[in-house]
Amino acid sequence: MNRQVIVITGASSGFGALTARALARKSHIVYAGIRDTQGRNAPASADTNAFAREHGVDLFPVELDVANEASVKTGIASIIADRGRIDVVIHNAGHMSFGPAEAFTPEQFAELFDINVLSTQRVNRAALPHMRKQGKGLVVWVSSSSTRGGTPPYLSPYFAAKAAMDSLAVSYAAELARWGIETAIIVPGAFTKGTNHFAHSGAPADRERAAEYDNGPYKGVPEQALQGLAALEPADADASAVAMAIVDVVAMPFGSRPFRTHIDPSQDGAEIVNGVADRVRAEMFRRIGLEDLLRPASASR
Repeated sequence: MNRQVIVITGASSGFGALTARALARKSHIVYAGIRDTQGRNAPASADTNAFAREHGVDLFPVELDVANEASVKTGIASIIADRGRIDVVIHNAGHMSFGPAEAFTPEQFAELFDINVLSTQRVNRAALPHMRKQGKGLVVWVSSSSTRGGTPPYLSPYFAAKAAMDSLAVSYAAELARWGIETAIIVPGAFTKGTNHFAHSGAPADRERAAEYDNGPYKGVPEQALQGLAALEPADADASAVAMAIVDVVAMPFGSRPFRTHIDPSQDGAEIVNGVADRVRAEMFRRIGLEDLLRPASASR
């Protein structure tokens, strides 16, 4: 068993907590990135420690507020000080919002982009210098089928941010390949149960503008959208399937991992569209003579 040193962001709940625990049970050394471990997320931090003790695994909460550069730098540095390396970075932190696009202020859009997109840049800038020196590593991005699948209304800030993050992941993949760093993009569908994603989603700040939609021609649309999403989801859909998909990808031999892995019980079409987009990308790289960037270079290069 090749034990990996892994850090995962947004690990206080949902996909992050499930994945951190699943990876730890596979004997990896896992650092669960959680913000405000001494305050609002102290219970989540305590639960992480309790799980580690109960199962005898190497799972550690680490203070990691992805919206704060100093916190990210300190958190990543502490892991490297403990273990001397980081093998896998998993970008999972994110936040959802629900409401008509017009009713969200520009500042709210910026906040969503900060959490879902700029957070990954902070973590990358802290971790990648060490991974590049190692000459081998894996960056996992938890994207969303909303980036290219059938997207219902009223989720625009989140969808736009996830699309931006996915685009960033694709660009990073080529720019890290020659450093021996592999990229894997995980694409979950809409899991309405098993996470706090929908329960904790943000609302528009401009309530007056939102009310014009709620009481106008779009009256009833929010309820129909959410009920429709829930109806598309099979009764046996389990959010832990996303965690297990990440576990499987991490376990694969270097250089053999799929560029994308879809876990979408509702089958919203993202796998089809992504398949076309990724083929077009690969063909472009071939045409411009950079086909080698489609796969990570061997550490023995």
